[in-house]
Amino acid sequence: MRGAGVAALPEVSEETGSKIEEIPPYKVILLDDNVTTMEFVVRILILIFGKTIDAAQELMWQVHTEGAAHVATLSKEQAELKQEQVHAAARAEKFPFRCVIEPA
Repeated sequence: MRGAGVAALPEVSEETGSKIEEIPPYKVILLDDNVTTMEFVVRILILIFGKTIDAAQELMWQVHTEGAAHVATLSKEQAELKQEQVHAAARAEKFPFRCVIEPA
């Protein structure tokens, strides 16, 4: 049965004239304080940001010595979620630990 049940596909133009809008990235930056433990910072870097133990320790030292560390670049929605996860974890352990997000 030649061609039975087969519809012709419409031609698709390669040039549609529309541009895909890029979502601007945001940086997640952890901030140092005098109360939060280094162990807590390492733990959130591993559990929330998926860092290896070595990367987490390196970033923790950067937070400690420089006062802040850029730990991720994400969409605004993802960055806001990570920020809330960090703040919730800090509240749960009674730490004043904070992170901020800013356009990359």
